[in-house]
Amino acid sequence: MKKVYPDGASALDGMVRDGMTVMSGGFGLCGIPSRLIEALRDTGVKNLTCISNNAGVDGVGLALLLETRQIRRMISSYVGENKLFASLFMSGDLEVELTPQGTLAERIRAGGAGIPAFFTKTGVGTLVADGKEVRDFDGQRYVMERGLVADIALVHAWKGDTEGNLVFRKTARNFNPMMATAARLTVAEVEHLVEPGAIDPDHVVTPGIYVQRIVHVPDADKQIEQRTVRKRPAATPVPTLGAV
Repeated sequence: MKKVYPDGASALDGMVRDGMTVMSGGFGLCGIPSRLIEALRDTGVKNLTCISNNAGVDGVGLALLLETRQIRRMISSYVGENKLFASLFMSGDLEVELTPQGTLAERIRAGGAGIPAFFTKTGVGTLVADGKEVRDFDGQRYVMERGLVADIALVHAWKGDTEGNLVFRKTARNFNPMMATAARLTVAEVEHLVEPGAIDPDHVVTPGIYVQRIVHVPDADKQIEQRTVRKRPAATPVPTLGAV
């Protein structure tokens, strides 16, 4: 089965619809599927539910879909870097389900593993537990969380082969691998595309069985969310020849 597509538009062609649920990988701006997000925006689909650790920053990542009002609901853990997100939420134009970061990761992992629900201590006694089942186990209270499954997962990988085996690099490994397993269709944008056998099997993070479509993005955007640099010390003057 051919998995490689020439661009994001062709990879999403015929696979998106209004009201669908989309998972978008990455952490902050690390490992976000920028080209696939742009392609999704260009389809014009609306009323989307997006599951992502965050919604990018203003003008970058999922914020592109917020600008066009294509997202109706967000399931996220951190949204503090996006002013538009806050504005839409406060005005009632965006539904938000805030989930503790570890719980969000486990909900996605559980969905990919076919686990419909699990119990966790995180959030017990807070607003996170409102409306959810709470049980006692061994004298401790736990809240039930549902696993998450999406119609489409958009992920970004550092390297992949034409069969869909993926390798993620550093921070980009945070949410991408689990999302790749938790959707009915997974589309991966890959920085380095190689032939089958070129990746050491021990280095494969996501097996190709989970990936249906691939887009080669050799010039992937890599923006920095918050640039912090150390001040350089003042340079010591170098004596010139003949100086006393």
